[in-house]
Amino acid sequence: MKIIKTPIKGLLIFKSKKFDDKRGYFREILLEKVLKRKFKFNVVSMSKKNVIRGLHFQKDKPQAKFISVIKGKIIDVVVDIRKNSKTYGQHFKIILSDKNCTSLLIPEGFAHGFGGLEKENIVVYSCTNYRHKKGERGIRWNDKDLKINWVIKKPVISSKDKKNMFFKEYK
Repeated sequence: MKIIKTPIKGLLIFKSKKFDDKRGYFREILLEKVLKRKFKFNVVSMSKKNVIRGLHFQKDKPQAKFISVIKGKIIDVVVDIRKNSKTYGQHFKIILSDKNCTSLLIPEGFAHGFGGLEKENIVVYSCTNYRHKKGERGIRWNDKDLKINWVIKKPVISSKDKKNMFFKEYK
């Protein structure tokens, strides 16, 4: 497994290998001994093409997340919302897919979202903390101050995400 640093402190890209044969493939996704972190909570989501989820974060009980795609392709976006960070308010985006075998480690203190780029996109999230429904928050995916190009022409957004706050409100 290859680890690649990003311009944002603590945000890491993981490139794993896929072992193919006539039966299919095998791929290692998450190695706690490499990450040196415990992941308590694992979830899977399926999103159709053009669905954008996010930008989500946990206010009271923040989570680090390890994001992997096991089917399809997504544009994954994070925004640094750590108020004392040199990169506060900056975003980072990357294409994650089952073909490129790339995962993303997102530390605590980031808002996270993604957009589905194929017909069916299955994403695995491993989180360091359990979901805390009362602490769930979100920043608008299309906030003009963040200047995120999602590359999705006709996004499908949940009614909950349409009500997310603007970044100025978070500040």
